[in-house]
Amino acid sequence: MGALEFGTYDNFAAYEMKGSSVAADVYEQHIREVQEAEELGYKYYFIIEHQNSDVGQLTAPSVYLSAVAQRTSTIRFGVMIYQLPFYNPIRLAEEAAMLDQLSRGRLEFGTGIGVAEHEFVRWNLPFYERRQMSQEALEIIIKAWTEDTVTYQGKYWQFDEALPVPKPYQSPHPPIWVAAHSPASLEFAAKGNFHVSQNLDVDSVIAEKFELYRRTWQDCQHQGPMPRTFLTRAVHVAETDEKARAQAEAPLLASRALSRERIARTRVGFIGNEDSPTQRELSRVFQGMNTSYDFWIDNGLALVGSPETVAKRLKEQYRLIGYDIFCANHRFGPLPEGQSRKSMRLFAEEVMPAFRERAGNEPE
Repeated sequence: MGALEFGTYDNFAAYEMKGSSVAADVYEQHIREVQEAEELGYKYYFIIEHQNSDVGQLTAPSVYLSAVAQRTSTIRFGVMIYQLPFYNPIRLAEEAAMLDQLSRGRLEFGTGIGVAEHEFVRWNLPFYERRQMSQEALEIIIKAWTEDTVTYQGKYWQFDEALPVPKPYQSPHPPIWVAAHSPASLEFAAKGNFHVSQNLDVDSVIAEKFELYRRTWQDCQHQGPMPRTFLTRAVHVAETDEKARAQAEAPLLASRALSRERIARTRVGFIGNEDSPTQRELSRVFQGMNTSYDFWIDNGLALVGSPETVAKRLKEQYRLIGYDIFCANHRFGPLPEGQSRKSMRLFAEEVMPAFRERAGNEPE
């Protein structure tokens, strides 16, 4: 691990979109926040893609990030994650390469397979084949970035001398991230020499999974430096611990429930997800997040408090897990915009400086 770097994590929940007369106003507000984050010294900005969901309604992420690219100059950005089974891989490779060109090499390419079955059912996509689809898609995307022509005969996609353009600005291509929750995803990322990201498991579980990833990567005997690891957590900073909790508690507990009510009323509903150890653990975490503020805090899923408290908890988490990039999600649930933006400023001005590099790369 090198010196800890910081970013912000953003989503566009349905309640936020419904609260505006036009979506353009919501997009503009978020773009202004990216500009502010850049000015404050955040190095990264990440969004998430969902389809058919109230969790996130940024359904054309490349289009939005093209606007971000034109309104910023230094901050690196990406989708964490593009849901690969929802894309024609050649088309996505071209979109991402063009976005990398428009930003002059600031794209981070986040990939994943998706976790919500109902999102797949509504597009008639095979949920239980999503891992194989994603691995095939990523293989094609890398070919499209690094080869002049792509001929490919796979189970899900076939191409006969496709001519993808442009190539990415970054050589040979943008950094590739894998959102890895299951052992199979961690093994895939390690063998492929890809960076890994996490946002849902509790701290102790992530520490174990990142250690498994690093051991597997070392066993592969890759050349070059070890890929990076990335963690996203909800963060709320206020002048005092008491004020921070008073502002954050209700929005945290409502953050997931707000996304479920409308979907539950639809004909398709949520559909049952696969039964696996990974899914059972995620269900346990989701239940805790829905019902207990202490569950958020005790498991490191949210860092809430004064700048001193948040810095202390972040240092403890950093030492337990070990990661290279920490992305603070200052926007969660119905937290008022003024409070989330103030939290972003306090975190940048009073927490991030506590992590200046020292000998051994340990935060001071």
